[in-house]
Amino acid sequence: MAIAAALDPRRLRSPIGDPGYRTRRDASIMSDKMEESRSRLESLLPRLGKAAERLARDGGESVRALGLRSPVLDAETLTRALDAGPGKLESVGVNPMALEAIIRLTGRPPLIVRNDAVVIEPPLLEEFPITITGQIKAVEPALASVGRIEFVNHEMAWGGTGWVVDSGADSALVVTNRHVAKLVAKRSADGRGVFLRSPYSGARYGASIDFNEEVDARVTDARNASATAVEYLADDTGADVALLRIKRPLNAAWAWPDSVPLADQEAGLEELVALIGYPAYDTRNDVTAMERYFRGLYDVKRFAPGRVTRAADSGGVISHDCTSLGGNSGSVLLSLERRVAVGLHFAGQYGIANSAVSAATLRRLVFGSRTTVAGAVLQETFVEAKDGLHTADDLKDREGYVPGFLGKTTPPVPWPTLAPEIAAGLAKPVDALPGRPHELRYTHFGVLFSQDLKLPAATAVNIDGKQPVRIKRGDDKWFVDARIDPACQYTAKHYGDQAIDRGHMVRREDPNWGDDAIQANFDTFHYTNAAPQHALLNQGKSLWQGLENYILDNSRTEGFKACVFTGPILNGDYEYLPEEGDVRVPLEFWKVAVMTAKTEDGQDTLHATAYVLSQGHLIRKLLEDRQRSEALEGFRLGAYRTFQVAIRDLEAATGMNFHDLRNYDPLAATKAGSEAIAQDEPVFVPLETAADLVL
Repeated sequence: MAIAAALDPRRLRSPIGDPGYRTRRDASIMSDKMEESRSRLESLLPRLGKAAERLARDGGESVRALGLRSPVLDAETLTRALDAGPGKLESVGVNPMALEAIIRLTGRPPLIVRNDAVVIEPPLLEEFPITITGQIKAVEPALASVGRIEFVNHEMAWGGTGWVVDSGADSALVVTNRHVAKLVAKRSADGRGVFLRSPYSGARYGASIDFNEEVDARVTDARNASATAVEYLADDTGADVALLRIKRPLNAAWAWPDSVPLADQEAGLEELVALIGYPAYDTRNDVTAMERYFRGLYDVKRFAPGRVTRAADSGGVISHDCTSLGGNSGSVLLSLERRVAVGLHFAGQYGIANSAVSAATLRRLVFGSRTTVAGAVLQETFVEAKDGLHTADDLKDREGYVPGFLGKTTPPVPWPTLAPEIAAGLAKPVDALPGRPHELRYTHFGVLFSQDLKLPAATAVNIDGKQPVRIKRGDDKWFVDARIDPACQYTAKHYGDQAIDRGHMVRREDPNWGDDAIQANFDTFHYTNAAPQHALLNQGKSLWQGLENYILDNSRTEGFKACVFTGPILNGDYEYLPEEGDVRVPLEFWKVAVMTAKTEDGQDTLHATAYVLSQGHLIRKLLEDRQRSEALEGFRLGAYRTFQVAIRDLEAATGMNFHDLRNYDPLAATKAGSEAIAQDEPVFVPLETAADLVL
């Protein structure tokens, strides 16, 4: 019997082939939503049902005035539904979602704001004291100080609400949520935020606040002020708060907003409050009920009265029942009784509860020290140590790069000869050795550093894969190398843009082998071994970083030793950032890995491969230099990728000379590679996985 049931063709149909599947699925979803709505109605009716009942019993005029014309929501049916209760709504023909919407609308209405005034709808305020209209009018001056946080160069036009917490003649401090600001900014170690750059276009993000995004407002009516800085961005263990510094626009025809005063005392239980902000269409909620409740109007300033449902505890979080949606993040929670801000809204769950950071917490953050809020999401935070400085005495006895590291049976692997214009600008360390006038020597690696460009021109590391030592990464402490002029080295102040990383040229793990592994690990944290790397590179970085490991583990090589050269491509094609003067950011990086291999007759020989991390700039340059039409006909720079390139082509594009290594390049030795070289074509392979490597 069970076998027959399992083989029933009706049970074997896929959802796509089953014409009734979608209907059953939609019915199931609707049933779940109705059950959720019934559950919420159980808690809403005792608190908010009286106002809906008065609305229903006044003859239906208010129901019609609100546009609630559905047959199931006329006055008579609404009265029966309220009497029946959530468990018996089907018996009177009422959808619980429709009843929930009208109860919310008459109990906690999100009133429209127009021309810096609240549009009063008396039928929606029946639940509140008779003084509510006067209380609303008394706090209307605060409306002009609340605006919508809008983004620059971001795929999202706006992300939340903000309000002026401290106003000056030419600038003001706006408070919003951390999770809003983090869409376009990242926190520095000192708590300041730095605007990020788009991972797609590279354009710097920005933010502004428009104080006049109201219903029926024209584009020309905008009151927009740009954010010049993120003065504070809480980490994930702190209160959900960010502080933006905005600048007063020149020749603005609108009044500069005043600050909303912060309460001296915390909000009390049942205190009458209002949430002022920008509720947005929020798919996390029941869309049907939300559409009825908000009447299809979102993204504009609203004034939502309610009450404090939990006073601030020692952790600083208060709860309220004002109506909110996603765009309300960062809204001001205003006391209607005291005309002061008692909280910053930061989270809410539809029909259950809303949370706000208390006024006391805000006061400490704005005018004093920082604090945390109990119940915030805790994550491990990384604290970066302050920069240090090493002298020649601190770095004495460092051997540096060893050209004969691969063994006596193979030729030595010398430093590449750099392009003349690059070589002329190299720094000369005070402890330079004869025959090595420019090498900054570290443990198991060396650096040739361009004093003119403030960048490493080339690095070289010896890797012993048979003696690796795994060292756990701790708090990074970066050092200036005083063996050369400290002024020519980018330091922490130059890496203020959080979209720019300190990119190790010699990977931290590469020289970590043998008895000196710990010393080698710390030696990699010198600014001379770093180059600014844009966040865009992260899209193609994982394969790039794993090349040495893959090559060392490949069976075609012997001895598990390697010499790896790495550096930025110094061809004049840079991006410049304004942090502490122009910071030069290379757009491409190169790498050459050399190890031993066996010939067919068992003799040791060299094996050398070259790679570029790029959007395709170097490939395009090679095509242009060789007058290939692809350079103009449809060639498009894409996302950052790793390319394996012929060593001869890397030399041609950079002006470097890797001596005889081009003769040990397996990419050039392939049939396709040799044919391309014969026709003077560039040889390159886009790498998607390690299996694409030509070894």
